[in-house]
Amino acid sequence: MEPTQASYFFSNRQTLEIIQGDLTEQKVDAIVNAANSQLMHSGGVAAAILRKGGEIIQTESDAWVKAHGEVTHAKPAYTHAGRLPCKMVIHAVGPMWGSGDEEAKLTAAIRGSLELAEQLELTSIALPPISTGIFGFPKEKAARVFMQTFQDYFDQKPKSSLNIVRMIIIDTATFQIFLNQFQKTFKIQ
Repeated sequence: MEPTQASYFFSNRQTLEIIQGDLTEQKVDAIVNAANSQLMHSGGVAAAILRKGGEIIQTESDAWVKAHGEVTHAKPAYTHAGRLPCKMVIHAVGPMWGSGDEEAKLTAAIRGSLELAEQLELTSIALPPISTGIFGFPKEKAARVFMQTFQDYFDQKPKSSLNIVRMIIIDTATFQIFLNQFQKTFKIQ
């Protein structure tokens, strides 16, 4: 049977994990929501987060957009987590496939989420495979972007407050694609 979890330790002992599981059950400081720019949590990962976390997430999201405007790829928003087992939800806007410059936009969304977590002085974060669902980003390309972004981030920020970065993928086919890229990038057998 294939593993449902793998870990990589950077030289500064920060841990990158890839796990098949439910994002809404993660006991970390923050989970990342694959959001749209208006923070309307009506489908996919966003709807699952809202269902489990409660209406406070949508209420705070509406207030965020009213105060700050639409969310961009590089500058995610954040809200409290309601009934979720984490403290915060970081709302990252990934690119829709076909919108142009998708890889740079996805890199910005991932990096922006990590940077916001650090600004909030968080030590652990869990991310879904942003943009690979209804936004149509090819999963193999997304897996490469994610792993390269994680590697670059921790190479450039060895003193990051983030001790645990976790990729959480619910479906087996997508998990296997990301796990294969994880093993290739970090040379794990």
